[in-house]
Amino acid sequence: MIKNLNHLMEQVGLKEKKKIAVAAAEDLDVLEIVEKATELKLGQFILVGDKEKIEEIATKNKKRIRCEIIDEPDNKKAAEKAVEFVIKGEADTIMKGLLHTGTFLKAVLNKEKGLNVGKMVSQISLFDKESGEGLQLLSDCAMAIQPNLDEKKQIIENAIVLAQKIGYEKPRVALISALEIINSAIPDTVEAAILSKMGDRGQIKNAIIDGPFALDNAISMKAAKHKGIKSEVAGQADILIVPNLQVGNVLTKALTYYAHKDVAAAVIGAGVPIIMTSRTDSVKNKLLSVALASYIS
Repeated sequence: MIKNLNHLMEQVGLKEKKKIAVAAAEDLDVLEIVEKATELKLGQFILVGDKEKIEEIATKNKKRIRCEIIDEPDNKKAAEKAVEFVIKGEADTIMKGLLHTGTFLKAVLNKEKGLNVGKMVSQISLFDKESGEGLQLLSDCAMAIQPNLDEKKQIIENAIVLAQKIGYEKPRVALISALEIINSAIPDTVEAAILSKMGDRGQIKNAIIDGPFALDNAISMKAAKHKGIKSEVAGQADILIVPNLQVGNVLTKALTYYAHKDVAAAVIGAGVPIIMTSRTDSVKNKLLSVALASYIS
């Protein structure tokens, strides 16, 4: 099992290097990550984008880019070509460069010539647990704005798949809300109870699911005991499922900026993991996301 994010980096360095196709790579931030990820042996890269600009940026900033560059100045076509590398088996995963997210995802999730496998895609953040070994998974923090019940089921299933790939045989899933009791005035507490029952009946497989939980009694045994909560999940959740994007996004940023935690992220649900880092992410967090995609590809 992956014990923490540093352990993840170590394990990727020991594995066969995966190939990552980067769409629209003509960007200094992207080239910095490519250079450092290559040095750390986190993966190999194929850069798709404006070759002249890529080489100009690399030369001007003294970046050593030791990988293949495919010349394609048009962002839409660059995204499509990056996807094509994955489909042909010439790349193991795909990374977003300097292009609009909508343009990138349209190519990735194209039903005819993309990586769409008929599942909902969702974003998952991973960080070291507060106590004990293992990574904490948090979803969805960037894709699903206000997921309905069926979408939450798919978000949970995507998180379970990722959790199993990093070593959790049967992860504990906590459905997060503002409180740990069902309150009809807070609809996500009702949905949490339904999803918990779906887990009990095997409609969501390979996990122990419970909720609603307030954040404290999902991750703290002390808080759970204080509230008198009896559950296999309470105080020891491996996966946190938030009710909507606003909660997930704010919680992830709070972990990053207030708690100063390192965070890796991946978009799951397509044919391969998708690397979609934010321009405001630290270099280390971007490298962690590359390492995560390489590890689970």
